[in-house]
Amino acid sequence: MGFLVEIDQLKNVLRQTPIVDGSRRENTAEHSWHLAMFAVVLAEHSAEPVDVGRVIMMLLLHDIVEIDAGDVFVYAASDSAVAAKQEADEQAAAHRLFSLLPPDQAARLRALWEEFEAKESPESRFAKSIDRLQPIVLNRHSGGGSWGMHGITADKTRALINRTIPGGSPVLHEYGLRMVDEAVANGLLAPDPATGR
Repeated sequence: MGFLVEIDQLKNVLRQTPIVDGSRRENTAEHSWHLAMFAVVLAEHSAEPVDVGRVIMMLLLHDIVEIDAGDVFVYAASDSAVAAKQEADEQAAAHRLFSLLPPDQAARLRALWEEFEAKESPESRFAKSIDRLQPIVLNRHSGGGSWGMHGITADKTRALINRTIPGGSPVLHEYGLRMVDEAVANGLLAPDPATGR
C-alpha cells in the first residue's frame, strides 16, 4: 500500500506535451495510461509478436521514476550530459521506489522496468516505440504543442522517430514520419532548416 500511495505523486509530474485540446500539459500518470491504451489498440502493428500484458505492465511502470527524477524533455535528452544525469537520477529513483514493495514484487517489477530501458525484448521495443509515438500524435493533434513552444524542427522529430520506432513497429514508424510531413505542411512544425521540408 505504501508503494501505491507513493506513486500517486506521478499525477503531479507535468510533461511538455499538451493534451489534444491544448488546454493544459499532460501529466506522467495520464501519459502512462494513454500508452497502455496505445498498446491494447496497436499491438497488431508490433514488428514481432508480443505479450500485450507485459507491454502494458512496462508502460505503467516505465516513468514512475519521474516522481523523483522529473520529466526530461525528449529533445533535451539527446544531450549526453543531460542523458547521463537523467540515467543516474532514474536509477536512484528506481531503487527507492521499488524498495517500497515486498522483495519478490520489487524484483519482478524492477526487472520489467529494466527490460523496458534495455530495449532487448520484442515487448520492450514495441513499448519504447509507442512511448515515442504518443507525444508526436498529441503534438500533431493539439496544433503543434511542444514543438512550437520549444522551437523544434522537423529534422529533430524525424531523427527521434528513426532512432526508436522502427525496431518496435515499421508500420508505426512510417505513420510517425507521415505525421511529421503533415505537421510541416499544415504549419504545425517548423521544417528542416537544411532541406525546407
